[in-house]
Amino acid sequence: MAEGMLSGIIGAEDEKPDTEAPDARAGAEAYASAVAAKLAGGDPEVARRTADFLADQSQLLKVQTMHLEDEHALRLAHLGHQAHLLRGQRLGQVLRIGFQVFIALVGTVVGVGFAILLHDAMTSRRVIIEAFATPPALAARGVTGTVVAAGVLDEITRLQNATHTSVAAKRDLSNAWSNEVKIALPESGISLGEVSELLKARFGDDLHISGNLVQTETGTLELTVRGTKVPAKTFSGAIGDIAKLQTDAAQYVFAESQPVLWATYLAVPGHYEESIDFARKRVAKADPGDRPYLLNIWGLGLESTGAQREALEIIAAAIEIKPDLWVARLSQQAALAILGDEEGAWRAGEEMRGAAGGRPGRAPEYNYGLWDWLTWNLQAELAATIADANLQAGYSSSPIPAGPSTADIEARLHNPAAAQLAIDTTAPDDADPTIEAGLHFVRGELALASSDAGLALKEMEAFGNSVKDPAVASVYIGGQCWIALAEEAAGHPDKADAVLKNAGTFVDCYRFHGDILVGRGDWTGAQKVYADAVALAPDLPAAYYSWGLGLLRHGELASAAKKLADANKRGPHWADPLKAWAEVLAKQGHAKEALAKFDEALKYAPNWKELKEARASITKNKS
Repeated sequence: MAEGMLSGIIGAEDEKPDTEAPDARAGAEAYASAVAAKLAGGDPEVARRTADFLADQSQLLKVQTMHLEDEHALRLAHLGHQAHLLRGQRLGQVLRIGFQVFIALVGTVVGVGFAILLHDAMTSRRVIIEAFATPPALAARGVTGTVVAAGVLDEITRLQNATHTSVAAKRDLSNAWSNEVKIALPESGISLGEVSELLKARFGDDLHISGNLVQTETGTLELTVRGTKVPAKTFSGAIGDIAKLQTDAAQYVFAESQPVLWATYLAVPGHYEESIDFARKRVAKADPGDRPYLLNIWGLGLESTGAQREALEIIAAAIEIKPDLWVARLSQQAALAILGDEEGAWRAGEEMRGAAGGRPGRAPEYNYGLWDWLTWNLQAELAATIADANLQAGYSSSPIPAGPSTADIEARLHNPAAAQLAIDTTAPDDADPTIEAGLHFVRGELALASSDAGLALKEMEAFGNSVKDPAVASVYIGGQCWIALAEEAAGHPDKADAVLKNAGTFVDCYRFHGDILVGRGDWTGAQKVYADAVALAPDLPAAYYSWGLGLLRHGELASAAKKLADANKRGPHWADPLKAWAEVLAKQGHAKEALAKFDEALKYAPNWKELKEARASITKNKS
């Protein structure tokens, strides 16, 4: 009953006051007074005891309040201390993580650096010239071991720089030779360089060359060289022949250590026979990786000496060994074209594209140069020629010199200013007759385009004298055909006919013959020759173009349009058929279609003055 009464006075259990509230003491006293007053009307003893109990409780609450106030301050201090410790712990964690990351980065850098050193060591293919041993008497005169080694080094460097070969071939050959040629000198202390040298000595395949120079009792000098995979050989000479001895020794080292580059070095006009002889003798005992390259160089030498059919057999053997030897596939195309089988050369180019997985593909763009030339894909040919020349310090990695080749392409793109610039910036070389021959050809080509018959005849006749050399004729395939145009323009029809009779089975000779017959008024004969030209190379555009142009001039517009469309199909990047096709459309009254063809032609010959003028005339007439 008392419990029910208390419950009615103080309320339900879930309404207990918060002992930590700020008004806890006042609430307890008011509570005690209220209870005492309530019970005063009842039993006095109960009221007294209740009052005492409530007084004790009030005192207890006072004590608890004091304790809570003191504890609150301590708790605040404790929480502040914990926050400070937490900030310190967080800073420590950040520093620890940062240090761990730093250590990991340092370890990674060290690991990567060591991996690079190890990779460089395992792929190292350097030529290291050790200091030669020389007698004190010669050393006193300045002929020390370092001086002798430096002379050998200089000649090897010169040979290496003078060897112009394709980038692909150099990359493939890097397992056997490197551009890094140096003299080994002792070093003091321990350095990263010495660690690298130790790794290369252990894992690399460097070629170390050493030797000695002695003076015999008769006063002559004997220079002996030897090295890794280079049998010792002695060269003798007089006391004043030290430079010649160094040159002979360097050439011997170069040939023995890298037969492919030595054969390539020899494969220049005037030395083709030496290149053929060296490659033929060396191919059987060469490393397997070198054999296809040596076979290809052998074949190139045969091409340059007029033995194209034999060259095809040798080059085919190189391709069989190494199907992705793209330079050999280019040599194959060249041999076929030189023989007058330009259709076969085109097919060989298609086979190369298939083997390369398409274009662009694994074959370098420069190796499509002959295919581009046959299909008049001139901008691609020009870009590849310039890129190759840049890599070869202005030279060419093929037998075709870069300067005349660039000038010829610019002339065919109807950009005479650029062609003349290429002519003017081509350095002459008395040792290479192909350069001067090419310059004569392009000058004659430009003169024909500008209707300067006298200059064209002069330059083309000079070119004709040059191509009597098989080495020159093998570079300028079908170039003789252009001589006939110059002779005809100069009023020498008999000489033009003689040139065409003996020039060979080239598409240009056939189509130019047709053009000449058109000019002479023999339309029936021209038609037959044009048909023969198409039959000679049905997949090439040039014969279709000349035939279409002849039909245009003869007024047969529908037939002309068909032939020019055939030419465009086989040479889609050649501007000339597009221009002629546009002229046909304009004559047929199709101005809009004509403008479209003119615009397309301008994409492939943007500097062609006559093309721009022809387009402008159509636009003017249309307006």
